[in-house]
Amino acid sequence: MALMSKSAFEDWFARDLDPAAYDPVASARLAMKPTYPKRFYKEATAGASENGWRLLLDGRPAKTPGRHALAFPSQALAEAVAGEWGALGEFIEPLKMPITRIANSIIDGVAPDPAPVAAEIVRYAGSDLLCYRAEGPASLVALQDAAWNPVLDWARDDLGARLILSQGVVFVTQPPAALEALAAALPQADGWRIGATHVVTTLTGSALLALALLHGRLDADAVWSAAHVDEDFQISQWGEDAEAAERRVARRREFDAAATVLATV
Repeated sequence: MALMSKSAFEDWFARDLDPAAYDPVASARLAMKPTYPKRFYKEATAGASENGWRLLLDGRPAKTPGRHALAFPSQALAEAVAGEWGALGEFIEPLKMPITRIANSIIDGVAPDPAPVAAEIVRYAGSDLLCYRAEGPASLVALQDAAWNPVLDWARDDLGARLILSQGVVFVTQPPAALEALAAALPQADGWRIGATHVVTTLTGSALLALALLHGRLDADAVWSAAHVDEDFQISQWGEDAEAAERRVARRREFDAAATVLATV
């Protein structure tokens, strides 16, 4: 059979091509599917090419669902993807390949024109998680302040973005100058970083946290913890729901994949 032909295998990945509509819940539903294409290769490796690094399946270059070369800007990222393919068992299960899915989305859907995805990140900043604070209890307010204020201070002092805070769910319109400053902090022409930053933004609900990860202000664990201050507080008070815990594990898998892309491009 032709490598990466139009088949059920490509149909799986085609569902995740649009990063602007990235949906971790839809990704989690993949786990419920009863059938998967069988693995058709023995070895997955990273190989150098004229334009970077490629995923090789039994020595043959792989392609994305959009028929573009599955190529990467760094050896480390290519090896991370090859590791996902190599770790598969008898079947090709996309849920176990989050870095590959993000790479497909970026190559097919972001790299040709990163600007709309960058603009979507800035739109998230207009209602950023970090700007909406609890009115109480005091212990939650303190947790939010400790996790979120340093990021807001960094955005103000280093990026020039002074954002307005609100208590409760009352919407506040952020100053255009602040949003312009956040847009300027994005690598507008870098589809890989824009695409991965968008995934982090959607999974955390915060463009500010995604930018903090992009710029090295926070590491991945700190970003994840900051994004879940409210949820973790509720768990500490009422316990954790099993289904919610399962969804969180799925989101963390996607988040770690995006963080890997940012760390290796």
